[in-house]
Amino acid sequence: MLAQLEAAVPGAEAHLGTAEVMPLPDGSADAVTAASAFHWFEHERALPEIHRVLRPGGAVGIVGNGRALNDPLQAAVQEIVGPYLPGPEDLRAWVSHLDLSPLFGPLETYWTSFEQHFDGEGLAERIGTISYIARLPDEERREVLARVRAVGDAQPVSPFAFRYRTVVTVCRAVAATTL
Repeated sequence: MLAQLEAAVPGAEAHLGTAEVMPLPDGSADAVTAASAFHWFEHERALPEIHRVLRPGGAVGIVGNGRALNDPLQAAVQEIVGPYLPGPEDLRAWVSHLDLSPLFGPLETYWTSFEQHFDGEGLAERIGTISYIARLPDEERREVLARVRAVGDAQPVSPFAFRYRTVVTVCRAVAATTL
């Protein structure tokens, strides 16, 4: 991902780091963002580290994509991949860590939607990027993705829309003097 950022934005200053150890000075960031990753963080270490690098009043923005399971295509894909995925309550367990942290103010939540357009192969490639699917044993992953590809290939038009429901959670760092 770092190489892709550097290729897409040649002037960007990029650093290797983790949410738990950021190679940035104290109070040097206006915002820290994470997209479809916050559930992987070690929250006990990451939240103080995020707070450390944020300027007072700096924002944390967390973006996550969900699938609207009332959409027949999404429901069909969920039937295949659901057994390999944690439940929504597990993926959003981080909310309570952030909400209860004295380091950050109240959470604000915003919802939006978007769609990607795929053919059957593109859908299989997209689903193959889900970490829980990508880490399956090779043969099992191939079987899962073949089933997803078949669902995509069965769509009446190609490319077809694959719809998401996106949630954005934002909060602001509380100044250290108020802690």
